Amino acid sequence: MTVVPTPVPMRHQLDGRHRQMFIGGSWVDAASGERFETRNPATGEVIATVPRGGKQDIERAVAAARTAFDGPWSRFKPHERQKLLLRIADLFERHWDEICVSDTTDMGLPIARARANANRVLGMLRFYAGMATAIHGQTIENSLPGDIVSYTTKEPVGVVGAIIPWNAPTAASVWKIGPALATGCTIVLKPSEEAPLTPLLIAELMAEAGVPDGVVNIVTGTGQQAGAPLVEHMDVDKIVFTGSTATGQSILRASAGNLKRVSLELGGKSPVIVCADADLERAVPVAAMSVFANSGQICIAGSRLFVARPIHDDFVERLAAYAKDLRIGDGIDPTTEIGPLISARQFERVQGYLRSGAEEGAQLVAGGERLTQGALAKGHFVAPAVFAGVSDTMTIAREEIFGPVISALPFDTLDEVMTRANDTPYGLAAGVFTRDLSTAHQLSRRLRAGSVWVNTYHAIDPAMPFGGYKMSGYGREGGIEHVDEYLNTKGVFIRID
Repeated sequence: MTVVPTPVPMRHQLDGRHRQMFIGGSWVDAASGERFETRNPATGEVIATVPRGGKQDIERAVAAARTAFDGPWSRFKPHERQKLLLRIADLFERHWDEICVSDTTDMGLPIARARANANRVLGMLRFYAGMATAIHGQTIENSLPGDIVSYTTKEPVGVVGAIIPWNAPTAASVWKIGPALATGCTIVLKPSEEAPLTPLLIAELMAEAGVPDGVVNIVTGTGQQAGAPLVEHMDVDKIVFTGSTATGQSILRASAGNLKRVSLELGGKSPVIVCADADLERAVPVAAMSVFANSGQICIAGSRLFVARPIHDDFVERLAAYAKDLRIGDGIDPTTEIGPLISARQFERVQGYLRSGAEEGAQLVAGGERLTQGALAKGHFVAPAVFAGVSDTMTIAREEIFGPVISALPFDTLDEVMTRANDTPYGLAAGVFTRDLSTAHQLSRRLRAGSVWVNTYHAIDPAMPFGGYKMSGYGREGGIEHVDEYLNTKGVFIRID
């Protein structure tokens, strides 16, 4: 089913005005009075200022979350939490275009792609609504002497601290807030300073839906000033983080003070394997957009493209042609397929990898140049790049680029490509293209990754768990496993004889 949202008037014109953060049901500025600008990456224009939250603001938000957790929110029945999540989903659907415009303007996501995410995001909210009434323990027969009944209960873990990245503000916010509401937790969410506006809009929708004060709090600020105090806070029971592996490692160390629960969805260097029997009409565009979507700023980007040697040259030629035909521009244009990179810093990072590829001997067969014609001159636009002649040891084949860069690598046998595909510290996702069912099952089983897609990519469903192996983190988002991440299991013994 395709969602067709009913247009509503925009609440915010994204015209440079100041926005406040949301703590304890109130809109407030930072205790320090400091603020920072957020800019449209396509035009460089300031679209808002937001508070530069710090330790005092985190203290206030965590206190509000704890008060709410211990207060009336703790007495909400499962069906009441379900009804609340369904109201939120309905409000999201009504305001979907406004949410999309916010994401597009604040972080550059093409609006056509943002709008296409409606079923996924709304489906997530409604999935968590369903899960709110499906949480249960077990009655377990024991081997103890006497007549003792034993059972388990599932209880909310408590106050959750959530830190999300800038590349998917809407989905990342829902992936953190949805299970918290379903399980009866409260949450303090810190969005990226690069794209803080959509989470603030989401806070408005939460309040309008009737979420009690203090259950959902949004504190804007930098990782050092706001994120670190949230991770270290002794009254936060769980941290959920999506972002880079390096930051995830620092979060894990910082969370040790009270041994809080931690879930980490981190980086990736995902392999895509194109077998000789693949349907190239399907494989070329899907493999291309496994990386180029969102300008490569996706943790699951299939940036290591292993192609069977007999079809390698033809595939790379088709891939380069596809990359050159993609429409690049301001994401607010519904015909745009590739938007800008988030910032000048990210643009320089991607350019550094492009230089590294050339210096280490890879052949750039398409793209890579900065686009400066016309209106593009004011933004951070780079043409989607395709490298051939890449070896497994090159920097572009080893490190996460987070930009629209594909490295094509030929392979000869399935055993060989499996060894090479798994030879990475990451294990977030992988793709396979083949017409052979046996090959599909064999490779899916042997790939060391949390998600494997066969003859497709980016297929994410609310009922399916998503997360990584190895340095791509641990814990799952989506599915029953995700809800369990927000619950404690208690064992109860009652002697009745």
